[in-house]
Amino acid sequence: MNAVFVTDRGKIRIHNEDNGGIFTNQAGQNLAIVADGMGGHRAGDVASEMTVKSLKSAWESEVSIKSAEEAEEWLKKSISEINKLLFEHSKTNAECEGMGTTIVAAICTDLFSSIANIGDSRCYLMNELGFKQLTEDHSLVNELVRSGQISKEDAEHHPRKNVLLRALGTEDSVEMDIRTIMFEEGDALLLCSDGLSNKISLAEMEEILIQEKSLDEKASEFVTRANHYGGEDNITLAIVLYSESSEGR
Repeated sequence: MNAVFVTDRGKIRIHNEDNGGIFTNQAGQNLAIVADGMGGHRAGDVASEMTVKSLKSAWESEVSIKSAEEAEEWLKKSISEINKLLFEHSKTNAECEGMGTTIVAAICTDLFSSIANIGDSRCYLMNELGFKQLTEDHSLVNELVRSGQISKEDAEHHPRKNVLLRALGTEDSVEMDIRTIMFEEGDALLLCSDGLSNKISLAEMEEILIQEKSLDEKASEFVTRANHYGGEDNITLAIVLYSESSEGR
């Protein structure tokens, strides 16, 4: 299993409120995370940092995940506990009132990958069948698209594109989407914040991922292109490649 994580402030924002990383448990299994924080007076980076630190700590103390059921239960339990932690923190610290964060997290084992998401940070899969988005955005415009009120093309430029219907830490409980896929030799997952997905098309993402380059070079290319197209938001991504060897990093 090869993996890379990168985050960039972008060209406009003063602060980077994104966070994430790739962490390993005691069995050598990977957990990839991307969190895009939001809230007033830099509370967004508090929310995303607390989320990633808590998940990192829980994952690194985990001995092993043996089944998809275990992985899904771990994600549900861990993320729900962090939601309560963030919500309580926002209630007891005035400067963090209303803070929250998106999250997309993927547990990657030798047999499968289980993915959880809240908000509009995304996970994509590249395998022998092609390249596709695995997660659904919990956003106003995506709901309008799903209900047929606007087209996907309209959604790209909708004035309320950034309005989320779900976020981690903004209420005392939260619903998340969790799914498990087969993860096989040569497959790759791309997790990213909307600072990337709003700037780079599906076709361009696939074009970058299939290049004969190292994961570090591919990650750098994603950031370079998102900044080239404006870089108005923070840009964060993780790539996990299922590979028996550690070459190509």
